[in-house]
Parts: sequence; C-alpha cells; structure tokens
Amino acid sequence: MAQPASALFPARTVLAACLLSPLAASSAAADYRLRDVNLRQHADGVLALMSYSAIPDLASSSLSISNAQSGNPSLNMSQLGGGATMSKETPIYLEGAIGYSRYDPVFVASRGEDAREIPLKWNSGTLQGGIGWDFPLSDSGEWVIRPILNISLGTVASDLRIGKWWLDQNTELNTDFLDGGQMTVGGLGGALMLDYEKVSPEHDIDLEFRYSYIHLETIAGSKSMAGRADSSTANVYARWRAPISDWSLLGKPFRYVLEASHSRYFGDQAGVLGFDYLSSVGAGIELDSSAYNIWITRTRLVARYMFGNNVHGYSIGLACSF
Repeated sequence: MAQPASALFPARTVLAACLLSPLAASSAAADYRLRDVNLRQHADGVLALMSYSAIPDLASSSLSISNAQSGNPSLNMSQLGGGATMSKETPIYLEGAIGYSRYDPVFVASRGEDAREIPLKWNSGTLQGGIGWDFPLSDSGEWVIRPILNISLGTVASDLRIGKWWLDQNTELNTDFLDGGQMTVGGLGGALMLDYEKVSPEHDIDLEFRYSYIHLETIAGSKSMAGRADSSTANVYARWRAPISDWSLLGKPFRYVLEASHSRYFGDQAGVLGFDYLSSVGAGIELDSSAYNIWITRTRLVARYMFGNNVHGYSIGLACSF
C-alpha cells in the first residue's frame, strides 16, 4: 500500500550532501571545483535513505519531499507491500515489499565566487521480504507476539545527462559512475511485533506495535561508493472499522474506517531527511466482497493527514485484504 504525501524540505544542501559522492576529487587543471564532498559519508547517506524502503512503514511508504525555496521535488519515494499470517493452524507470517526512489539532488561546482548547479538523477529500487511466527498470548488468539526475520536487496543507479556534458566541458573529473554507474546493496535485520485483532459484527479493531531493525551494506558495484547504514523504526498503528448504519453492498455491511499511526526513526535513518518521526491520522470507507468467490475480500479507500518535524502533507491510500 503506497500513500503519496507532500512535504517541505528546508535543508536542500543536506540532501545534496547525502546523495552526491562519486565526484570526490577535482583535477588541478580544472576550472571548477566541487564543494564539500566526502565519499564515505555520502555513500552512508545513500544507504540511510534506502532504509525507508527496506523497512515496512505506513507513514513513510510514499513521500514527495520538496525544496522550500523552489517547491520542486528533490526526492520521490514509494513503497508497495503487505503481510499476512497463513492460518491459525499454520501461524507462519509472511511479508514483502517493493520500493522505488527517484532523487533529484543539487550538485554545486564553484570557481571563486562563480557557482553552478549541476542537474543529476539517481534511481534506487529495493526488494524486502520477511518471515515470522505467531505466538498467541491468549486463548482467543486476539493477542499475538510475532518475531520476524527480514532480508532486503537493493540497487542504486545514476543517470546524468546535461550535468555530464557540462562537467566534461569544464572539468577533468571522471563521470563514469554518474553516467550509468551502479551499486548493489544487501540488508539483513529483524522485527518484533505485538499484534491485536478483534473481529465482531459491531466493529473490527486492529492494533500493532512494531520495532524493526535493518543493516544495509554495499555488496557490489563502484568501490568509491562502498558504504553501510544501521537503521531502526518504532511504529504504532491503530485502525477501527464499523458498519455505516444499515447500509450494505455486495451482501455485506458498508463500513467506515478510522486509523492513526506514529513512526519514530533511529540510527542512521533519523534526521537524514530533516525529521525523526512521522505521524498520520486518516478516515475512509471499506467495501466487503467476501460473500463472493473472489480473492480480494475487502477494499479500503482512506484519506490521511501526515505531519512531523518540519514536514506535513496529505495522502489518498488504496488497500486490499485477501
């Protein structure tokens, strides 16, 4: 489930510092020099950003971060995924997600007082999977504790067009990585979830407490971009579903949905985008199709308001239960 949100990103130079690393050295014969470049620090920053795609999280599943001065997007991030327990008899929990990010950072080359911004494009894709086991904490099975083992695999590829032409004309820097370079990232981690689910004709209640950790490290690609990141997220999520009066569709009650979530970010992930927490509140509707022999049992449409340190935004989310 992916929900786009818009936010104001006040520190444009922070994003540029995290993403722009390959051009660390400038030639003595070049007219322009590149500002404030530290290869290892920037590579670590790239992996810290990938943590948002490698850890399942409703609040940050999709973000569009804009520059406060120009309003243009500097980062677009989306995640689509889900998880489910196979059955009470076989309480194996499986989850998976796929994430995509498009970076549009600012790279500055200067010659004395003359400075120019170089347009760059960075793309990253991430696959995440997890397997766990449900341990009931009550006879009813409404409360379960769920340890989960997670793995992830991602790639970062650069795409330089106008910026490469300008650098070739004005500097003697090696732009091979920027134009088609690639870095492969592997991750290993885990999560612990406390889950409560109550289903009744009057209302349904879902409540989740989750702590997730992931270690990401470069496993292939450009040696100059080798990095690592250790990130973790603590999240609480609550959802209430209840019938709307006596309305029914497809032979089942037509429900309204209320939900709220709060995510706190720790480790290398915290602050890399200018905030260390995101919260959301939402309301919507749910259509129940379980009376028919189709694989989608419920479909939800939810509008949300998101907020955090220096960020705020809105979203529309579409989700399905199977």
